[in-house]
Amino acid sequence: MDFRNLQTFIQVSESNSFTRAGDILGYSQPTISFQIKQLEQELGVQLFERIGHTVSLTADGQTALAYAQQILRLSQELVQVTQEEKDTRGTVRVAMADSLCSPLIAQEFMRFREEHPHISLEVTTAGTSDLFRLLDQNEIDLACTLDSHVYNTTYVICSEEEVGVHFVCSSKNPLARQTSVTWQDILEHPFLLTEKGMSYRRVMDEYLARNSLEVHPILEMGCTNLICDLVEENAGIAFLPDFVTEEAVKRGRVVRLSVEGWDLEIWKQIVCHRSKWISAPIRSVIRFLSQIQLMPKEG
Repeated sequence: MDFRNLQTFIQVSESNSFTRAGDILGYSQPTISFQIKQLEQELGVQLFERIGHTVSLTADGQTALAYAQQILRLSQELVQVTQEEKDTRGTVRVAMADSLCSPLIAQEFMRFREEHPHISLEVTTAGTSDLFRLLDQNEIDLACTLDSHVYNTTYVICSEEEVGVHFVCSSKNPLARQTSVTWQDILEHPFLLTEKGMSYRRVMDEYLARNSLEVHPILEMGCTNLICDLVEENAGIAFLPDFVTEEAVKRGRVVRLSVEGWDLEIWKQIVCHRSKWISAPIRSVIRFLSQIQLMPKEG
């Protein structure tokens, strides 16, 4: 059995298109069709239903896909045990919440390059719904979320960590002197927030909506470090992960607020699609990102 045919079969399954699979693998569409036909003849079953310009797996195709992924996974593991990890080469596509770019990429990139000089990263930022859309369309290999916990058997959670997220204000703000505050207290102040619908901001907005509350921010932007700087200057209240505000809190410039009735969990999760073939480069990136610990959630 030709491993190239198996790899093509997996790529067509992930892309739902012979043409897109050919673009990704560097084969012409006739070559893709020939490889699939060869595999179907060898197995004696039809792997895809071809209706119009769309293709979808048959029941036999779904069964064959699980075995094909296992065969290629085992073959990759065989390669891994016979060569050094430093020789692993390839490009890994990662999408993540904007707030994770600094701790996962900017602060750790040089160490990653030292450990994996032959792996290139393609990093994009997106909201949680877009992250999973990109995974479903095989436009990325891994997603790093900063949101409520993902419970979906379509995806495999490769690593997870609970992350503290708090409302914060300047130490100059009168709220900083209170041991606890109410929603009415904080809603009287201007808000500086990340973009609407993005990761933990979305979780906050949904909570407020369920409780008939609403925030009208005076500034919305993706740069959490700049938001933290503005909070230090007493420009308003923000809702930020603890790893963003930690240094400002240590310096006594920013205070985390204890809000009555607020008890939501936020998680950093590294996720891949359950049908994704985990190559050696992807496995290396998962391992590296999993080792980076953010600030733990405070009680």
